[in-house]
Amino acid sequence: MKRSPGSKPARANGVSADAIKLAAEIEREFAKHDDAISPEAMQALMGALCRVYSVQVENGGKHTPIVEGQSVSPTAVMVTASGLLRAANLAVFELGMWQSWTGR
Repeated sequence: MKRSPGSKPARANGVSADAIKLAAEIEREFAKHDDAISPEAMQALMGALCRVYSVQVENGGKHTPIVEGQSVSPTAVMVTASGLLRAANLAVFELGMWQSWTGR
């Protein structure tokens, strides 16, 4: 899944544009009711985005998974991070060790 050194980042068209539209649609529906998408749909999206983000970072990407200053509360970030660790059967200690080894 590595990009070649000369390849350019994707523009906001195709799948990227669709993802941006989907995110906006989910936010609109979520503002109306908190069961806007099923747990299965959320898990499918979260899994795909985890894989995409991981590959981008491994290929030298320096961006964060959410825009800094975006309206995601610190609690929401911690709840999500905790859930991701639990789903992967990892502990916070393991995350800390990995961060110290990789510098990420």
